[in-house]
Amino acid sequence: MTHKPPRRVMHVDMDAFFASVEQRDDPSLRGRPVVVGARPGGRGVVATCSYEARRYGLRSAMPINEAYRRCPQAVYLQPDMARYVAESRRVMAVLQGVSPVVERVSIDEAYVDVSGLEKLFGTPQQIAELTRRRIFEAVRLSASVGIGPNRLIAKLASDHNKPDGVTVVEAEQVMEFLAPMPVGNLRGIGARTLRKLEDLGVRSVADLRRCPQDLLIAHFGAAAAARLHAQSRGVASHAVGGGGPRKSISRETTFNEDLSDWEQLRAVLRELAADVARQVRAEGLSGRVVTLKIRFDGFETHTRQVTLAMPTNHDDLILRAALELASDPALRNRPVRLIGVGLSGWDGENERQLDLFQPEAGKRKDDKLYAALDQVRARFGQHSLRMGMKPPRSR
Repeated sequence: MTHKPPRRVMHVDMDAFFASVEQRDDPSLRGRPVVVGARPGGRGVVATCSYEARRYGLRSAMPINEAYRRCPQAVYLQPDMARYVAESRRVMAVLQGVSPVVERVSIDEAYVDVSGLEKLFGTPQQIAELTRRRIFEAVRLSASVGIGPNRLIAKLASDHNKPDGVTVVEAEQVMEFLAPMPVGNLRGIGARTLRKLEDLGVRSVADLRRCPQDLLIAHFGAAAAARLHAQSRGVASHAVGGGGPRKSISRETTFNEDLSDWEQLRAVLRELAADVARQVRAEGLSGRVVTLKIRFDGFETHTRQVTLAMPTNHDDLILRAALELASDPALRNRPVRLIGVGLSGWDGENERQLDLFQPEAGKRKDDKLYAALDQVRARFGQHSLRMGMKPPRSR
């Protein structure tokens, strides 16, 4: 009877990815606090920041004005997604050279199934070190790597020794590894759940492990209690996908003041649709499902979706679908705080199709035109050239 090798999942997380790319490419930024995201003075947030900036308490998703208050001396940069996507592709190519089973979960992180690779690359520690070294050789950027028996432990392991660190947790070490961790490190624990757990005296994973199951059920319900109980013991999925594309690509913007003028909103939608289409093309994708997101005062948020007859990655088709969705009377004539556009449905598994446009619209032969447009924008700036299209006014 053959011995089945133990399941090992590796999680690779690029360190402060956007900011690190900027520091690598501009030596004057090295050693300085760098923030990539919205411009100070707006309502946007920090996309990522360098470790020098994190010493001032800055973090991803922090409101940009709070970041500026804490660290006005930082360098504030807008994202250059085309450049980041190109580097991400190179990183993923490195990972596919280690294992054929890679699941990218975002532009800067991925899970890799490294089960049974000891004969090729050595111990789990050596596999992690090899991966980190190959990434640095390919892109001159650091990554933190964790290996564990499942996705949860691998992710926590990569977080454990950042930046530029390696942590390997064997199956028999899981309980000890988790015990002292703050309970908030576990997956899916938001601010409200964390406050409730702390009210129950649960602050560490060890505390959660000791908490009676019936008490958790009383406060969180049976399903959530079961998830919390399983995580406290390191029980989670070890399945790693085959590296398919992300579920969606989207762009959104938050206004300094709520915006009511429809012509201005139309112009913003046009820019967002162009940004989405550009990144979709950069990743070699086409999608069918266009999503519109609108947020009003009081964080009242609505989303609308439409499924096109054919997949597309063209600015004008995404924009027209977004405008059609925005024509919903329930979304009109109200001041808008945030608006966003997204594209998804790469695999074609859509439950519903609405043929809003020409059935053959997605087959237009203007891919070369968009490729040329992307080249010009990459060289001279994202807004240096626009398509001369006139989208129809929504109803």
